[in-house]
Amino acid sequence: MFNKVLIANRGEIAVRVIRACRELGIKTVAVFSTADRNALHAKIADEAVCIGSAASKDSYLNKKSILAACAITGADAVHPGFGFLSENAAFARNCEQCGITFIGPLPESIEMMGDKAAAKTTMKNAGVPVVPGSDGAVKSVEEALRLAKEEVGFPLLVKASAGGGGRGIRLVERYEDLESQIVAAKQEALNFFGDDDIYIERFLVSPKHIEIQVLADEYGNTVHLGERDCSMQRRNQKVIEETPSAIMTPELRDRMGAAAVNAAKACKYKNAGTVEFLLDKNGKDFFFMEMNTRIQVEHPVTEYVTGIDLVKMQIKVANGEKLPFTQEDIKLSGHSIECRVNAENPSQGFRPCPGKINALHMPGGPGVRIDGAIYQGYTITPYYDSMIAKLIVHAPTRAEAMMKMRWALAEFIVEGVDTNIDFQLDLIRDPVFEAGDYDIGYLGRKMG
Repeated sequence: MFNKVLIANRGEIAVRVIRACRELGIKTVAVFSTADRNALHAKIADEAVCIGSAASKDSYLNKKSILAACAITGADAVHPGFGFLSENAAFARNCEQCGITFIGPLPESIEMMGDKAAAKTTMKNAGVPVVPGSDGAVKSVEEALRLAKEEVGFPLLVKASAGGGGRGIRLVERYEDLESQIVAAKQEALNFFGDDDIYIERFLVSPKHIEIQVLADEYGNTVHLGERDCSMQRRNQKVIEETPSAIMTPELRDRMGAAAVNAAKACKYKNAGTVEFLLDKNGKDFFFMEMNTRIQVEHPVTEYVTGIDLVKMQIKVANGEKLPFTQEDIKLSGHSIECRVNAENPSQGFRPCPGKINALHMPGGPGVRIDGAIYQGYTITPYYDSMIAKLIVHAPTRAEAMMKMRWALAEFIVEGVDTNIDFQLDLIRDPVFEAGDYDIGYLGRKMG
C-alpha cells in the first residue's frame, strides 16, 4: 500500500480523501493556497504545504508546485479529487514521469474522454448509443449548417469539444440562428478551455440525466454500481442527486449498466469513473453524453446504496489490487438523496456569499451524512466554488429518504453567510420532485 498520499485539492473532497486514507493506514499531505491557510483539510492532514497564492492558477492548478510538494514530503501517490487537475491528462502524465502514482485513470483514457467529440466517436464504435450529430468537431460554419439541415435537425445543441461545467453550450431552435450561436460558443470555449473546436448534436426534449458509476481495475475487471438521477439542475449544474432513479426499471438499469461498462472498456478505463446518459422522455431510449474520468461530487449516494467506499476503492485499484467483487455481487439497498449546500443567495440570482460562519449546527443521526469542510469561525473565501457541504441521507424507501432530507435540511443551521438550504428544502417538498417526474429542464421552467 502507498506510504503517503498527497491530496491535490481543497474543501470537502480533500477532507473526504484524507479520512479514507486514515482508515487505510496511509499518511496524508494537504496542499493549500494562502487563502486556505485555515481550511479544515490543511488542519487535519499529517502534513500541509502551501503551494501558492489564492488564485487557482497559482495554487491548485499549479502542476509544478504540487509535484514539488510531493518531492518535499516524499508522497508516493496523488489523489486529485474532482475539479482542478482531476481530469488533466498532462498532470497525470507528469506524475507518472516523476514516479508518483496518479490515483485515477491512465492519461490516455483522460484524453480520449476529455475531447467530447472524440469520445462520442469512440462510443459509437463501441456500440454505445449516441445522440445524432456531427462525427467529431465541425470544420466550418458551412459544414455545421449543412449537417443541421440534412442530418441532425432542430432543436440542436452547439457544444465545445473540450467543454465541461455547462460552458460552451448553445441551444439553437432555428436554422437562422445557428451561425451566430456557433460564433458565440466558439468564443466562450476559447476563453474557458483554450480550444474553440465545437460539435453539434440533436437536442433531446425533456430528457432525464442519468449517470452510471463504474469501477475498473488493471486486470480487465469492470463493474457498474447502478445509476444516479442528476436531472434536478440549474443552468447545467446539478442541484440534487438521488439513487435509484424514481423511473428506473431493472431492465433499463441492466441495459444502461452494460452500455456504461462497454464505454469504460472502449477507452481501457481503470479506477472510478462515471458514464453520463440522457434518457429520452419515453423512458426507454438513452444516449451517451460524456464520461467523467474522476470521482463525482455525488458519489456518496452510490456508497450508501451499495455499501462500497468508492474513494478507498480508488486508492486500492491504483495500488494494483483487483476489484474484490463481480457484477453479480453488486446489490442496491434502499434510497439515497444528496443536496449540495452552497454559500449563495438564491433570491439574488444565486450570488456567492463569502464570509465568516458565526454559528453552525449540522444534523446527524442514522442515515444522515455530511461531507463538508466548514466549522464555526471558518471564513469562506471568495476565490473558489461556493459549495460548502453536501448533505446526504439514506432510508429504506424513497418516501422515507425524502422525509429524512426535509428534517435534516430544517436542522442545518449556518449563520453569518447566506446559503441555499431553504431553497433546497423547497425543492425537496416540490410535488414534481416528490413524484420523480422531473427532467433536466424542470428547475429552469419552475424558476422562470
